[in-house]
Amino acid sequence: MKIELKDVEYVANLARLELSEPEKEEQLEKLNRILDYMEILAKVDTKDTAPLAHVLPIHNVLRKDEVHQTLETEKTLQNAPEESQGMFRVPKIV
Repeated sequence: MKIELKDVEYVANLARLELSEPEKEEQLEKLNRILDYMEILAKVDTKDTAPLAHVLPIHNVLRKDEVHQTLETEKTLQNAPEESQGMFRVPKIV
């Protein structure tokens, strides 16, 4: 599967990128090389290969949850820039 220059321009527009003509040509070539490589990988027989999430045997190391004494509200909020009704007050983010 090959992509065309119009596909590069479409993706650049979605990403809000302004690409010059040489940059578009360069990206077109790079993307087509990636797709060529993906076609090669698609031909590899993986029928007898077990699926895995990581190549190394990694296990989560979890600690036991332990109940500890919490900080007092006043002490927790003493360095807060702003506080309201016993809670941190932060700027509204929309």
